[in-house]
Amino acid sequence: MGPSSGMSPIYNGENRADHMEKIRTILYSEDRKLQPLLSSALGGDFEVYLESDQDGISRVLDSGCCDIIIIDLDSNQKLLQQRLDFARTIAESHVASIVMADDDLRSSAVELVRLGAYSYCRKPPSVRELKDILRRAHESCSLKRKNRVIASAQAVTSCDRMIGGSPQMLQVYDLVARVANLNASVLVTGESGTGKELIASAIHKLGHRALRPFVAICCGAIPETLIEAELFGHEKGAFTGTVGAREGYLEQAGDGTLFLDEIGELSLSTQVKLLRVLQQREFSRLGSSKLIPLRARIIFATHQNLAEMVAEGKFRQDLYYRINVMRIDAPSLQDRPEDIPSIAMHFLKQYAETYGNSITEIEQPAMALLQSYAWPGNVRELENVIQRALIVAHGETVRAEDLPRDIQGESVVQIDDYHPAGSFERQLRDYKIKLAANAVRDHNGNKTLAARNLHISRAYLHRLIRLAEPDVFGDASLQEVGRA
Repeated sequence: MGPSSGMSPIYNGENRADHMEKIRTILYSEDRKLQPLLSSALGGDFEVYLESDQDGISRVLDSGCCDIIIIDLDSNQKLLQQRLDFARTIAESHVASIVMADDDLRSSAVELVRLGAYSYCRKPPSVRELKDILRRAHESCSLKRKNRVIASAQAVTSCDRMIGGSPQMLQVYDLVARVANLNASVLVTGESGTGKELIASAIHKLGHRALRPFVAICCGAIPETLIEAELFGHEKGAFTGTVGAREGYLEQAGDGTLFLDEIGELSLSTQVKLLRVLQQREFSRLGSSKLIPLRARIIFATHQNLAEMVAEGKFRQDLYYRINVMRIDAPSLQDRPEDIPSIAMHFLKQYAETYGNSITEIEQPAMALLQSYAWPGNVRELENVIQRALIVAHGETVRAEDLPRDIQGESVVQIDDYHPAGSFERQLRDYKIKLAANAVRDHNGNKTLAARNLHISRAYLHRLIRLAEPDVFGDASLQEVGRA
């Protein structure tokens, strides 16, 4: 990044959550004295950073770690033209820009506002006026960002079966919409059953390849001896047992999308050949030297930690960097329990129609059990549970007793009831609390890991924590829990 004054770690995105309450403002200027003056005058609600390099500003815009840019127009003709040209680019971004200029450059500032800048203020600015402009610009930018995310969610959910309005899913919808029309490599990660193929399908359907083929294969389901022939295709007689020539999946996808699930299952030798295809954008069938151009977009997915596999020598580092250009994490169902009711009702309606069943509701106690369960199999497991409940249920609703015993067993005793000291129910409740406390301590206060270790949901763990005596978890552990 170019010359700057005290650039913050916020730019790498790692500490963004710690600064969400402040308005992050970039001052695009050559005047190094202006940044400390503005920072002091605007007060603690603003964080002001100086940037004088266009490449640096571009990186800030791409990172998404900036709310507003103040463009300081300079009377130097060379700098002025650079500022004017780049200000037009900034105006097309999703970041609000404020043009600051003296009276001699007022006409240039007004022209930039006409082209898309949010507003103009005189230089030197009135602090009260500048604060007011910055706050209004921030509110406008935040509203536009929120509307963009909602629009992305509507676009994604309208073209596929992705369901949920949790913050984690809104982030997925936003990323899907961003990459849909790009040819950049996308790596979808997440536990089994989280809907990685749905994410890949949504990317395909939202992009310009939507009318082309979508070919999905699971690398782990194909024997290692056949994976190359399946991917690249083969000519007649290429190896023992081949009867005729065959197109591989790379060729079948054509101008569409090839989805390679469980990419971590590929052998190192196949990884080398796939890397060459991605680099050269061409391949050949087994038994042939004729090169075939790669026209398809490839989306990759895995439930494994590829970074760890790279460190262990099980996955090629160069291939990892090649496929991990844009990463989308499919959240587990346990991490978004607020989405469980809408997903469950979706499957209820779908399978009620399939089975000709009249059941249309899930009773509240049954829904509470669904939201308390850990869901190690994620959405796929929830789908199977709803199917089973429809088959065994009697009447017009799904009841708690229609759910599998392992789901019922997690909350057979309602832990939020008050039971007499010494009773079996009270002892069972206290034992559950003790198990939860030990798990939280073993995982240094990280309640997500603690819940997974116990095979319960975070919501259920929260209820146990609320019922516990203050010293059961310990002050330090409770503080860690609050941050987890």
